[in-house]
Amino acid sequence: MTSLKGKTLFITGASRGIGKEIALRAARDGANVAIIAKTDEPHPKLPGTIHSAAAEVEEAGGKALALKTDIRDEDQIAAAVAKTAETFGGIDILINNASAINLTPTLQTPMKRFDLMHQVNTRASFACAQACLPHLLKSDNPHILTLSPPPNLSPQWFANHTGYTISKYGMSLITLGLSAEFADEGVAVNSLWPVTVIETAALNMIPGLEQGRARTPQIIADAAHAILTAPAREVTGGFFTDESVLEAIGVTDFEQYNLTPGKAPYPDFFLELDRNGKNDPEVAKLLTKLGRFHKAA
Repeated sequence: MTSLKGKTLFITGASRGIGKEIALRAARDGANVAIIAKTDEPHPKLPGTIHSAAAEVEEAGGKALALKTDIRDEDQIAAAVAKTAETFGGIDILINNASAINLTPTLQTPMKRFDLMHQVNTRASFACAQACLPHLLKSDNPHILTLSPPPNLSPQWFANHTGYTISKYGMSLITLGLSAEFADEGVAVNSLWPVTVIETAALNMIPGLEQGRARTPQIIADAAHAILTAPAREVTGGFFTDESVLEAIGVTDFEQYNLTPGKAPYPDFFLELDRNGKNDPEVAKLLTKLGRFHKAA
C-alpha cells in the first residue's frame, strides 16, 4: 500500500501547522480526515480554523469532517471518535499531533501551564489512543503516529524547561508502551520528530530565533505518509526523525523543505549528534524495512 485512498485519519491539532499538512498529504490520496481542534472561529493571532482546514482537505481531493474538540476532555474525545467512525465507517489512523509548549524554567512555570502541557501532550495522547483503538483494531492496516521525540535522558534537555520536556517524553513513553501492548494485534505505534525546527505557531514560542531559519511542515507530512503507508505489523515501535524516514525511502534533497533558500534551519530539541537514530539497532532495522517496502512498491 503506497496510498491512503479510502483510509480514515483522526488528526488532533489539525486546524493549522503540521497537523493540517499531514491532513492535506492524505487528502491528495483521497483519504477521509477528521479535523480535531478547538478553533472553530478565526483567532486574532493564529491562522486557520477547523472549517478552513476542512475546506482545504476537500479541495485537495479528500473528505473532511470538522469537529470542535477539547482533547483535555475525554467525553469530547469519545464523541469526536464516535462521529468520525459513524461518518466514515471506521478509523484507520490516529495522529497525536496537538501539543502545548511553554519553555520556562521551574520557578517561572505556573502550575496552570504545567497542567496544560501534561493534559494536552501526555494525557490526551493516551486518551485519544484509548478511544480510537477499538476502531483501529478492526482496520486492515492500523497506525498510531505521535509527534514526539526519541526518549533521551541527557540533562541538557531538562535543564531549561523540565515541565515541557517531561510532557513530551510522556508522549514518547506512550508510543513505547502501546507498541509493545498491541504488537500482536497488528497496530503500528510509532513516534516522529523533526531534525530541525518547523515553521509553526509554536516556533514563535522559542525566543531568540532568526526568522526564516526553519523548514516547512511538508517535510513532516511526507515522512508521516511514508510511515502510514507501510505494513503496520512490520513497522512499529520506532522513534523516527523526518530525515531518517525520507532517507530510507530515497529522498536526499532536504533543501526543498527550507523555509528560506540559503538559510540553514535551526536544529530541533531532544536530538544528539546521532540525530537520525542510526546508532539505535532497532530503529535501523525498522528504517531498513521501511525503505525495502517503499522501493518494492
